Amino acid sequence: MAMTDFAAWSRAIQTRAENILATLLTDADIAPNTLHAAMRYVCLGGGKRVRPMLAYAAGETVGADPAQIDHAAAAVEFIHVYSLTHDDLPCMDDDDLRRGKPTCHVAYDEATALLVGDALQSLAFEVLAHPRAASDAATQVEMLRLLARASGSRGMAGGQAVDLAATGRALDLAELEFMHIHKTGALIQAAVLLGALGHGELNAATRDALERYARCIGLAFQVMDDVLDAETDTATLGKTAGKDAARGKATYLTLMNVKEARAYAHELLNNALAAIEPFGERGRRLAEIARFIVERSY
Repeated sequence: MAMTDFAAWSRAIQTRAENILATLLTDADIAPNTLHAAMRYVCLGGGKRVRPMLAYAAGETVGADPAQIDHAAAAVEFIHVYSLTHDDLPCMDDDDLRRGKPTCHVAYDEATALLVGDALQSLAFEVLAHPRAASDAATQVEMLRLLARASGSRGMAGGQAVDLAATGRALDLAELEFMHIHKTGALIQAAVLLGALGHGELNAATRDALERYARCIGLAFQVMDDVLDAETDTATLGKTAGKDAARGKATYLTLMNVKEARAYAHELLNNALAAIEPFGERGRRLAEIARFIVERSY
């Protein structure tokens, strides 16, 4: 499929996600004004929106209308942005640039950034509990449980804890991938499954294929993040380049060279594409996103 077609689709999804997030976020003229302004600051006007794209693309594989996926896509993006806001704090990764602009604690202050993350996490579950987020109550409860698990100590938060504990220490490939399956992969898998579940209950074969796909692209995403962090400048990335190496963080490039890392990312890509091959044309957007993740330059 022509790249321009995927580019047009991804721009349309990014615009859709931006509009939905803007609608669901409280206006800055409502008290507490600073908190609401800061929430809009971190959520709007930037980002690749990979997780919303995955949600909508997974919805396509099961025949969902995009309107059925809006709340799931927004919920997973709110969790993602909350995690970025907290990760950037001085007590975590201590960064001052995100999506090409000052991080929340720099633009506002540390206390506000902490509250922004807390409020976005709560908002994600409020949004996912909306009646339009699922076709039936049982599926909606499953979606809420899935997002909670992906966000917590057995998912994203747990992965971040492992990452912080591993700073300055060498990890083998199994340890590194355990960390990234949780820190990055859990929310990516949640985005895929929530997008499909928004249409209704999944059969075992469909769920298994989506989970295998998501696991592969979650790891591929992190491999390429590590490569780009080493090879790309700060202006292109929109965040501070080279910071992981400077802080002694475990990355794929501590275990392999750039050529080997890129080859591994393509191996993961091929595995992801194989997982969704049974979907045929219905899975083409998922395939295009997988290729974008591995071939991107930012």
